[in-house]
Amino acid sequence: MNLPNKLTLARVLMVPLFVVLFYWSFPAHYLAATLIFVLAAITDAVDGHLARKHHLVTDFGKFLDPLADKVLVMTAFACLLERQYLSIIIFLLIMIREFMVSALRLVVANKGTVVPAGFSGKLKTAFTMIALIAYLVYLSFRQDFNGFGLPIPDAVYGWIEIVLQGFFWLAAGLTVWSGVEYLVHYWKDIDPKA
Repeated sequence: MNLPNKLTLARVLMVPLFVVLFYWSFPAHYLAATLIFVLAAITDAVDGHLARKHHLVTDFGKFLDPLADKVLVMTAFACLLERQYLSIIIFLLIMIREFMVSALRLVVANKGTVVPAGFSGKLKTAFTMIALIAYLVYLSFRQDFNGFGLPIPDAVYGWIEIVLQGFFWLAAGLTVWSGVEYLVHYWKDIDPKA
């Protein structure tokens, strides 16, 4: 197994570790979960770069890399949803888009077409990661460290929440936009009238 595939596999294995750290109530557990999530996100950027640069692209990597990305992101969203830090509408919009694009990739792959990640898809991924990391850092600051003992009024936390929730809604909007772009571009491959 080459290095990019090992990094992708490591990302998959970090997902249950993230969940354990997120829920296991010990001092700084949100911080620990955040660090694991950031490390997993870094492997997402590095493995693809290495695979392309050193011509190490494999069928195993093509299968596992997008799966690892989706499992990591949807697990983090599910944890935030379960703790009521996230709207179920955001979760559903992102989940439906991921299922739709995955199904679309399977259909067009059977016709010999490869669906590359477009600009909107890359933008969606980057902003989703930023939104998740920002919220996890905020949880750590507020819950793990109690704001470092600073006298921060509840109103300030309220405004931070609004901004961070805005990030999530923006990520959901970018997710829908990229999904629509994929659908429009490859509609000919799934057109029921064809």
